[in-house]
Amino acid sequence: MVLNIRQLEILELAKASGRVSVDDLAARFEVAAQTIRRDLSELADQGILDRVHGGAVMPSGVSNIGYDERRRMHEEAKAAIARACAAEIPDNSSVIINIGTTTEAVARELLNHRNLTVITNNMNVANILVANDSCEVMVAGGALRRSDGGLVGDLTIEFMAQFKPDFAVIGTSALDADGDLLDFDMAEVRVSRAIVAQARRAFLVTDLSKLERSAPMRIISMQVLDTVFVDRPLPVPLMQRCREWGTRVVVAG
Repeated sequence: MVLNIRQLEILELAKASGRVSVDDLAARFEVAAQTIRRDLSELADQGILDRVHGGAVMPSGVSNIGYDERRRMHEEAKAAIARACAAEIPDNSSVIINIGTTTEAVARELLNHRNLTVITNNMNVANILVANDSCEVMVAGGALRRSDGGLVGDLTIEFMAQFKPDFAVIGTSALDADGDLLDFDMAEVRVSRAIVAQARRAFLVTDLSKLERSAPMRIISMQVLDTVFVDRPLPVPLMQRCREWGTRVVVAG
């Protein structure tokens, strides 16, 4: 089926933000909500979008959003999350920081910390923290992913196994309603698991748009984390699970 102009624009909006809502699209195009629902259903029938309650998302498990696009998404939320996380990392401590745009925001918030040891498999994090002259930066070996500056593979895991840092700061590509962290790349999943296993305390930094996305590979459960830093309150059922697990939740901002 040939897409009409409105459907093409809806698709571009979904690619840019990862999700579109019926109400927002109806207001944008000045058409009835039912018209938008029909557009989304037709796009879903072709496998271009996945329908969710109140709108649609990019198909799960097909591909991740481009890294530059991800860096621009939810910038204010990521900055608030990063400030809250960095505030709980004291001077004179050690921290592993993995791949992700929100973890990079945390690195920027650590620029004024003193006497940190930072271990990372994220070239972008290393390049940010090189400006902190009191920060010792240790970069993992491994296979370089040009798409996001991440280092992954067996060499990366072996490198991480040499450390027992005070903190691990990790991100996630998607977050399931049951509290599972999800990703698209098994190599990155294995590194993230290794990072959490080595750290004395493990922090997740993520905005809650990740609840509206899906990815095919499970990293870990929030159950094994010490603290989750988010931009707005978790859904009540997930918040209740965190209480039962003893996982602390910090709502930034």
